[in-house]
Amino acid sequence: QVQLVESGGGLVQAGGSLRLSCAASGRTSRMYAMGWFRQAPGKEREFVARITWIGGRTSYVDSVKDRFIISRDNAKNTADLQMNSLKPDDTAVYYCAVGSSSNGFEYWGQGTQVTVSS
Repeated sequence: QVQLVESGGGLVQAGGSLRLSCAASGRTSRMYAMGWFRQAPGKEREFVARITWIGGRTSYVDSVKDRFIISRDNAKNTADLQMNSLKPDDTAVYYCAVGSSSNGFEYWGQGTQVTVSS
């Protein structure tokens, strides 16, 4: 099992920045990738970004490319999501997730609210 705790959400004006952090504990040696997802009110949960634990390969949903940056610290078992130029459409609950293979994500955090005001 892997336990995840997110932090760093909050309220910010459009154009501002926030940094989310996800701390993993438990069987962290099994981690293949860590990702961030989000779910806005009335919408499906969507993929935002992910990073592989070995190699640090990244991928992003098109709507956040050039604005968000995902990074990881293998020694601390953390992954951060730096969010810049935030838009009201970025308002959502953001979830951290961990996958033990390339097939998907099995472990999820509780989520942290991000609200971007116009």
